[in-house]
Amino acid sequence: MSGFLDGLLRLRRGPWEMVATVLIAVGVVMLMQPYVMWLYTYSFIVTLVGTVMFIVVSHFPE
Repeated sequence: MSGFLDGLLRLRRGPWEMVATVLIAVGVVMLMQPYVMWLYTYSFIVTLVGTVMFIVVSHFPE
């Protein structure tokens, strides 16, 4: 786990891509659930932030 946190602090591509991918997945799940309206409301924002984050992070060093 310390390797993951160390990668986040050193701005390495792998850990940050994982965070962005999890954000995209959470946004999609929020979009597909039929129960809570505020989750559906913010699903697009979460997915968009994850996508933009993935694009930016893909330029970080390995």
